[in-house]
Amino acid sequence: MQPPGPPPAYAPTNGDFTFVSSADAEDLSGSIAAPDVKLNLGGGGEFIKESTATTFLRQRGYGWLLEVEDEDPEDNKPLLEELDIDLKDIYYKIRCVLMPMPSLGFNRQVVRDNPDFWGPLAVVLFFSMISLYGQFRVVSWIITIWIFGSLTIFLLARVLGGEVAYGQVLGVIGYSLLPLIVIAPVLLVVGSFEMVSTLIKLFGVFWAAYSAASLLVGEEFKTKKPLLIYPIFLLYIYFLSLYTGV
Repeated sequence: MQPPGPPPAYAPTNGDFTFVSSADAEDLSGSIAAPDVKLNLGGGGEFIKESTATTFLRQRGYGWLLEVEDEDPEDNKPLLEELDIDLKDIYYKIRCVLMPMPSLGFNRQVVRDNPDFWGPLAVVLFFSMISLYGQFRVVSWIITIWIFGSLTIFLLARVLGGEVAYGQVLGVIGYSLLPLIVIAPVLLVVGSFEMVSTLIKLFGVFWAAYSAASLLVGEEFKTKKPLLIYPIFLLYIYFLSLYTGV
């Protein structure tokens, strides 16, 4: 009976390790190549080869350092949309204020029901600019009267039982300054004619007060309408006095 021979040699496959004795290890040399890792970006079928450093970070659990956030489409909005400025809406509201007659067919309630800030602010600033003619100190005062005058009208309307918000009053009072802006260049032309100038001023104040009152004074006030129309009329008289210096 023959003694058992040495065990059959095991041929390592690709990727397996071969153990050698320490005596044979002295004659061994070589290097370990980095694994060839490919990364699929975006599922579009495009692959890129990762570097050794990238692979090392992913193996150590730091792959989150390599992540790139997707661009948020909200960050690419136009400036006007970002500031919530609708020029078409502002233009329509301007027409509603300048032409308050119901027969013209404008939906004037949009000025009250859909208030905005930038349109009235632009109107007030423009009125302040035309008031700069020799009266630089009135600019800040006009803005102050707009804010606190609207607050007074708002509080009075709430006391009288009206369902109106401060933002709505602020927008309506601001937009309704447009008639005073329209008559401003006319007053420069006929300023030397006192009677004509007075009539134009009264027309402008009535125009502005009617535009504002027709939007703010609803049916809920019933017999209390004069209690709100009168202070609105006085407010626009004061606005006009800041422009004319009277």
